[in-house]
Amino acid sequence: MTFARRDFLKLSLGGLGLSLPAFLQASTLTPYPSPSWRGDKGQGSARACIVLYCWGGMSHHETWDLKPNAPSEYRGEFNPIATAVPGIFVGEHIPRLARHTDKLAIIRSMHHRSSAHGKGMYWAITGHAPFAAEVAVNLPPSRADWPCLGAMVSRFRRAPAGFPHAVQLPYPLVDNNTLQAGDNAGFLGSQADPVIVRPDRGRPWGGVSRDLGAMVLQQADGVDSPRLTARQGLTSVIDQGFTPAAANHEHYRRMASDMLLSSTVQAAFNLDREPMRVRDQYGDHLCGQSVLLARRLTEAGVPIVTVVCAAGDLNGAAGDHWDTHGNNFNRLKRDLLPPFDRAASALLGDLAERGRLDDTLVVMLTDFGRTPRINGGAGRDHYPNVFSIFLAGGGVRGGTVYGSSDRLGAEPRDNPTGPADVHATIFQALGIPLDSHLQDNTGRAYAITDGRVLPILA
Repeated sequence: MTFARRDFLKLSLGGLGLSLPAFLQASTLTPYPSPSWRGDKGQGSARACIVLYCWGGMSHHETWDLKPNAPSEYRGEFNPIATAVPGIFVGEHIPRLARHTDKLAIIRSMHHRSSAHGKGMYWAITGHAPFAAEVAVNLPPSRADWPCLGAMVSRFRRAPAGFPHAVQLPYPLVDNNTLQAGDNAGFLGSQADPVIVRPDRGRPWGGVSRDLGAMVLQQADGVDSPRLTARQGLTSVIDQGFTPAAANHEHYRRMASDMLLSSTVQAAFNLDREPMRVRDQYGDHLCGQSVLLARRLTEAGVPIVTVVCAAGDLNGAAGDHWDTHGNNFNRLKRDLLPPFDRAASALLGDLAERGRLDDTLVVMLTDFGRTPRINGGAGRDHYPNVFSIFLAGGGVRGGTVYGSSDRLGAEPRDNPTGPADVHATIFQALGIPLDSHLQDNTGRAYAITDGRVLPILA
């Protein structure tokens, strides 16, 4: 017996009397091997990581690496503005983040070799090159894939009882309907997949709901906690002796019931517990409320949460993501940069105010950058040769810029940096030894990274 992904996503939890208006993502179901290492925290100061993933390819030319002296067909319409750190300039439409550059390490020399969204995401989120990276075709997920960052971190950092060990919200990485290679735990098996949380009652702002980004945890009508516990025991007995697929089915069903029975878990997912002042700081849109939920989950002990800050309804307008082939400047200043600027800056300020910035690593990732030359549609096309990201908190030395691009923002000029180097730096910040290994379900061991730690950690 096996469960196809589509079948699993339609799977009813009604046998337990559960109503879980979100889905727990599964794929080809394989055993979950034991972690190869579960050591102490080590030297890194971070105990949790929040990844802000900007699907589509954020333009470095309009955000982190403006070229005001380049010819007009390259420099674009935006002006650089001064920031909290003398000598660091960013784009004029991220003014809130400009006030937090004292917390940021901006990397302006990122690069890889794939111009396809899915493969660029695979490289960014796994730290490894995808198969046939040079071919611009996205790939479906496979259990031969390298695990995503959330799956890898969760092998070494475990959540408290009842919580998923890795969470992703509110969508899969590339879009809100399909999975791509790199979206799950790959060769670690389906039980290591991050839980992908789809908001049930969330709507683009302007709708009737203020539950954007929140997972709704509730039991079915007429099923209280004792009855739910009894049903769980009954279904466990029924499932004994079934195939590994049924065992994985049980894994996800038990995870759902544990979440429903735990008041601590329900509280962490409940955005109504946040003061309205804080919710408004993050922005009245899916992006902002999802980032706020990520803060709540990491504060509750979830070691890593990935927020897709781009898929579909970033701020209420369908189709708004960072793939700005046309109308680049209007889309960025009107629809894309304001909600991201507000949500990301609110997260940094909130973590600092709560005394949690030192132990929470914040990482902004994206597929790739955009072409230096503006195209005929006032847009920029896919460009993996050089782009920018940032890290903050978790032992990162803020107020720094690492690497640079050439005068047109076309190639790294110094300190070229690949995704593997970013992953090595993340593991170091989290205290995960770089000589750690991961095991697939055959027992084969893989070194967790082949990158180098960037000199941006304190």
